[in-house]
Amino acid sequence: MNSIQINTSQNVNIQFQLASIGERMLAFTIDLFIKIAYFFVVYLILFKLFDFRKIFFGMDPWSIRAIWVIISLPTIFYTLAFESLTEGQTPGKRILKTKVVKTDGYQATFPDYLTRWYFRIIDIDLSSAVVGLVSMIINKDTKRLGDIAAGTAVISLKNKFNINHTILVDLQADYRPVFSQVVALSDNDMRIIVEHFNKAKVERNTRVLRKLVEKITETTGIIYRQEEYRRVQFIEQIIRDYNYFTGKVK
Repeated sequence: MNSIQINTSQNVNIQFQLASIGERMLAFTIDLFIKIAYFFVVYLILFKLFDFRKIFFGMDPWSIRAIWVIISLPTIFYTLAFESLTEGQTPGKRILKTKVVKTDGYQATFPDYLTRWYFRIIDIDLSSAVVGLVSMIINKDTKRLGDIAAGTAVISLKNKFNINHTILVDLQADYRPVFSQVVALSDNDMRIIVEHFNKAKVERNTRVLRKLVEKITETTGIIYRQEEYRRVQFIEQIIRDYNYFTGKVK
């Protein structure tokens, strides 16, 4: 399985296993079957349960088109909605244990998912997926055009070590958290923060520690007060609080 080396803004290299073309195609097929199942259920409800047929075929062509557009909206925005709400995973990707990430190592955001979704028109819809398939074949990181435009990659989560192995910490039974805003961070964000933090502590790299504090405060909205915490203490507090609120405690 191919891998992608991501050089983050803190100059730390992180290696991810890329999802294979086969995994991506299978995830796409699963999602396609879910969409087909949706239309089948809508058909049963409208035409079998409520006998909508007479009303539907008695309408003018524009009204019929408008109804079909409304019915089709969940399938049109299927990928965008699921990837935005579940941190880069559609049901197909979740089953295949793959997800979308930014190539700077952090969690992709809505504009990234929107860009990927928009380019589906070229990658998949207008070309019957031929453009997307060819793009993944010739690109060394198996990226379709949407990934290239959004600066994203689809990685496999089937690694030897689960992501939680890198972010778990021991907490006392009577532990009291300080920053509830840490829930704004994703597991992937926290894993990268922990990796950067551990390396920066060993190397006494104040620049990386400063960047990590900036990333945490930017993402969570937490106000960092240097008179209350040193950077190391602040990041350690963030890691402990994240474990507390997400239930990732040994």
